[in-house]
Amino acid sequence: MQTTTTAVQPKVDFGRSTTPYAAYAGIDELHALQHPLSSEPTERSFIVATQVMELLFGQLRYEWTLAQQALRADDLYGAGVALRRGLGVQDLLAESWGLLATMTPDEFNAFRPVLGEASGFQSYTYLHLEFLLGNKNERMLALYAGHPRVHAELAETLRNPSLYDDAVAVLRRRGVDGPDAWETVYRDPALADLARLGELLLDVAERVTRWRHRHLMSVKRVMGAKPGTGGSSGLSWLRKAAEDDVFPELWNARNGL
Repeated sequence: MQTTTTAVQPKVDFGRSTTPYAAYAGIDELHALQHPLSSEPTERSFIVATQVMELLFGQLRYEWTLAQQALRADDLYGAGVALRRGLGVQDLLAESWGLLATMTPDEFNAFRPVLGEASGFQSYTYLHLEFLLGNKNERMLALYAGHPRVHAELAETLRNPSLYDDAVAVLRRRGVDGPDAWETVYRDPALADLARLGELLLDVAERVTRWRHRHLMSVKRVMGAKPGTGGSSGLSWLRKAAEDDVFPELWNARNGL
């Protein structure tokens, strides 16, 4: 005997001006945030790519902050969960450069004048991430002197331990200290949970470098070695950032293992 199932149709009448989906996620507001200032079509792609990255920066800050809180409570499982979620965000960040991969120098030059002095290095959301990684530069706070909330939040992140500092503090509480601490961790089977933490931190570090390198190559492709819009040296500044190891102690531990 064959039974027939009737497809259940989705509800389409909510008696309101917008759907619950749009209201919950702020979709109307989200799609109203793109305001190109030129007639060049690729400017909109540039704006969308920038906004996507900013949202992902914010989510990554959220995950790394949760990881820090867990590390301070010696909750390595909770820290690992947050860091692994963050890895997915980092992967999306690196791939988001693909939104700009087809932009030619002529297309970028067509709308570059409307950017004025606007530059990605002015992103306070990204600066939070750099501070959380331990790449702290107090001079950068001057950018936000006129934005008290942002300045206060960045100053707090600058003062507080970095993500790596909190990881090393866990090692110290477990009796592992000194310049060869990570070598000790990797050699001792009783510290396998700390070794897993070290590998997760290396996953984080590798993805940061991957994002920086994609940034470097995107700029090199679109504008070459010209100075950046915000007054930076452009390509040379990005190249140095891409070459700097994140969490160098973890990388150096490989030399002694």
